[in-house]
Amino acid sequence: MFRQFGNIPGQKPTRRIEFRCKTVGRWGVTQALASGRGERITLAALFVGFLKVSLLGFGGGLVWARRIVVDQKRWVDDQEFAEILTLCQFMPGPNIVGITICVGSRLRGPVGAIAAVAGFILIPWTVGLAFGSLCLHYAHRPILQNILGGLSSAAAGLMIATGIRLLMPHRRRQTALLFAALAFTGMVVAKLPLLVVLLGLAPLSIAVASITSPRARTS
Repeated sequence: MFRQFGNIPGQKPTRRIEFRCKTVGRWGVTQALASGRGERITLAALFVGFLKVSLLGFGGGLVWARRIVVDQKRWVDDQEFAEILTLCQFMPGPNIVGITICVGSRLRGPVGAIAAVAGFILIPWTVGLAFGSLCLHYAHRPILQNILGGLSSAAAGLMIATGIRLLMPHRRRQTALLFAALAFTGMVVAKLPLLVVLLGLAPLSIAVASITSPRARTS
């Protein structure tokens, strides 16, 4: 909210701007505004947004979650989405479900989390189960195998592109690039389990960040 105050005689006109924001959720973040227009995000928008994530998630829900939440709706930025993803990596269950809960809770609290999860699960999973059963029934057909092979290749490309987009905000930080390379090497080259890579690199990255952050602030 913007407020203009009266001028004092004999002085230059002054304007004082007051901005009020409401904090929600355990992180104490600001109440979300839709696309910078000052509109409060509705529960229906959360439902429809994550309905699209689930229905379009042929390349993996993570790819479309980032595209819709960050690029299209602008509910969170790249850094916030990366923080949510990092948290969900340590949580049990699928990452995309954790992202759905975290984003919904961040924007509209517990009710927002319920609306987002409902949009993500109710209709799309029913369609997905029916489609999956149909694919399993005709899995021996060569044309279906070719289609699934093409979708797998496209999904892999989308996942790689999403990983690069998540890394772009940190491209000027050498330590971030180093740990990204170590994680890639551990997963792809050494073929270590995801949990081993996370538990091995997370304490080191936190320690390095705590050392380098004060230097970055004073420089």
